[in-house]
Amino acid sequence: MSAQPWFTPALARLRTANPYAVDTALAALVLFAASLQWIFPDEGDDLLTWQGFLLAVGTAVPLVWRRRAPFLSACAVSAATTAMAVHHAPPPDVAYGGLVVLYTVAAVCPPWQRRAMLVCWLIGASSSMSVMEDAQPFEYAFQLLTMVSAYSFGVLARVQRAYTAALEDRARRLERERAADTARALTQERARIARDMHDILAHAVSLMVVQAEAGPVVVRSDPARAEAAFEAIAGAGRDAMTQLRRILGVLKEERQDGGSPRVPQPGVAALAELVRQVSDSTGLRVTLGTIGPPGSLQPDAEVAVYRVVQEALTNTVKHAGASLSRVELDWGAHELRITVTDDGQGPADTPGGHGLIGIRERATACGGSADTGRGPDGGFRVVVRLPVAAERQAALG
Repeated sequence: MSAQPWFTPALARLRTANPYAVDTALAALVLFAASLQWIFPDEGDDLLTWQGFLLAVGTAVPLVWRRRAPFLSACAVSAATTAMAVHHAPPPDVAYGGLVVLYTVAAVCPPWQRRAMLVCWLIGASSSMSVMEDAQPFEYAFQLLTMVSAYSFGVLARVQRAYTAALEDRARRLERERAADTARALTQERARIARDMHDILAHAVSLMVVQAEAGPVVVRSDPARAEAAFEAIAGAGRDAMTQLRRILGVLKEERQDGGSPRVPQPGVAALAELVRQVSDSTGLRVTLGTIGPPGSLQPDAEVAVYRVVQEALTNTVKHAGASLSRVELDWGAHELRITVTDDGQGPADTPGGHGLIGIRERATACGGSADTGRGPDGGFRVVVRLPVAAERQAALG
């Protein structure tokens, strides 16, 4: 049977246990190992004294504080082991406490303390065996190898702990970056939705306001025209509701089997209908012109073209007091140039409004640019440049 089922949980519990309880148990185990000569006195011929036992206790008890004061604990164990070797009643056959402190110092202490402690123990062990004992060569090898091994295990523990800490720190950084990316994506998506809803509602409400103002004027003198005005209001409202449902349906993931399919957002192909709707509903004469063969746009750029023209016409209807507006699409080899001009009285956006800001944000998000201001012949002009599909990656890259 594999040791995994019981060993891994036991190791995990040991790591999370109270450190003083663990170190107290370790000190007791070291004291037990050092006391075996008194427990089984017939097994050896070394002189046993109570002073020697107290010195053996001194090599174990300081281990209780090996985590709080590792170097001081190591010095105390080293001093007790040296005194036990000098007292020689009995001599320390194996420096159990020394092995523990070498491991501890190598695992947690600064470099100079680690090196000093290792050198002192190697020199001390060699000196005690050569001066006070008739040690055999294999005994030198055994003692020195055990000390170096204990120190090496401490080094491995320190490296493993540093590696684990680095991985945890990297995981925390990645988590923070992922959270920041998510927050940034949410902010961008909220901004996009806000722009879409602003464009839809501003356009529809502008058309409805124009017709609502005209309706009462002609309701008695020209009932047919008044009826057309009210029908235009209803049509603008229905169109706005349709587009809002489309946006909210995407947000709520409403489409399921048997549900109504999601239709794409309006693009360049829908501009003709937009121009016709504005012309029919407001009395503003709007023309649409195209220069050059149409190129290919990314889906978000397609939507941006429609929304830019929609917002520009909405501003003209609401603020410019114009009678004529022209929409021109100039398809070049590398970019699409959208120009919306009118013959109105000047800037077609109120101070602090979101219309022109939204136009610039849409253009920038698609890798393009937007310029607004007075036209060369008066009125107001909006110029937006968007890269065609072949140039899109370079523009955003």
